[in-house]
Amino acid sequence: MKKMILLFLSIVAIQSTIKADDDKPIRFEQLPAQSQEMIKTHFPKQSIALVKMENDFFDKSYEVIFTNGSKVEFDKKGVWKEVDCKYTELPVEIVPKQIRDYVTKNFPEAKIAQIEKEHKNRIEIKLSNGVDLDFDANFNLVDIDY
Repeated sequence: MKKMILLFLSIVAIQSTIKADDDKPIRFEQLPAQSQEMIKTHFPKQSIALVKMENDFFDKSYEVIFTNGSKVEFDKKGVWKEVDCKYTELPVEIVPKQIRDYVTKNFPEAKIAQIEKEHKNRIEIKLSNGVDLDFDANFNLVDIDY
């Protein structure tokens, strides 16, 4: 009996692993309303190449990829987690004012290319000059990587 239970648990674990990272293309209209509004507001002139839903074990997320290489990732509720504008400047309205002010003051020649919400409300910024900045929940710089 113990061998049967162990075999059953092993099969379930393997199937769960196979189902993880199950990406599925979807239509823009299938995104949560908050995601759609964010895209329409901050990327109104961008052409969308792909919209997909990602299923990871017990969680769901969304990703919008534009034809210019930029992308936006959203959580299951439609709140953005990451915005990556590799070849263009990130829409400044997305970046908290305190972080924008810090970058403008200390890196005036650089543009913000990527922003990502990390765990515990930390925010990671990647600049066009290759510098990575990490801010805490109060927008204090806590790490810098050149």
